[in-house]
Amino acid sequence: MTDKVKNFRESEWVDTARTVTYAVVIALIIRAFLFQPFNIPSGSMIPTLLIGDYLFVSKFSYGYSKHSFPFSLPIFDGRVLASQPERGDVIVFKKPTDNQTDFIKRLIGLPGDEIQVRRGILHINGKPVKRERLEDFIEKAPSGDLRRYPQYRETLPNGVSYTTLDTDANGYLDNTGVYKVPEGHYFMMGDNRDNSNDSRVPSEVGYVPFENLVGRAEVIFFSTDGSARIWEIWNWFSATRWNRLFHEVD
Repeated sequence: MTDKVKNFRESEWVDTARTVTYAVVIALIIRAFLFQPFNIPSGSMIPTLLIGDYLFVSKFSYGYSKHSFPFSLPIFDGRVLASQPERGDVIVFKKPTDNQTDFIKRLIGLPGDEIQVRRGILHINGKPVKRERLEDFIEKAPSGDLRRYPQYRETLPNGVSYTTLDTDANGYLDNTGVYKVPEGHYFMMGDNRDNSNDSRVPSEVGYVPFENLVGRAEVIFFSTDGSARIWEIWNWFSATRWNRLFHEVD
């Protein structure tokens, strides 16, 4: 092998390594500062988000904290370039009880609010939130049977409207005490009200500090019903929920 050929191949390796390094750095910057992908592993946000949804979360919506970075690196305390979230936002946050686990819920209570659930009806500062009965939500079980759940449209005081499920009219989280949201914290609830560990359960989640917010859920970029394993390429098409692709999270 001549020196000319050898030098050419070494140059190729250097160029390839440089390209890969640039790509990794750009991906890390996008993930830390702009958008991060998440998938939904549980049903706590049904019907808004389904198990198998993949979504982009905007990292810049509320500014940045240590939880904006991989492994929650303790680069600084608090938030920089901070913007306040709005009631009704669907938010990814680090669970306060371990500061590691990513949770996704809807922001219901702002600092200073009093939150309570009475007979399944959400109350904010002593006033019931408007709730309208809709057609049942229908879910196909793995056995093929269809399951039906009572579905409602809930409208918050600021006009944000979304759908919720209330599978048990007298569930253990359908009647709560009054939660007084501390300053600098938020009250989160899942849309699947009887199947969500959220701020109503202090031992699991409780009030969420502003610092723990990771970002706001924006759009579903992919969704699968789980019927196809990763190697079953021939089943990918039928397993994809095409009607959910590029669906905005509201």
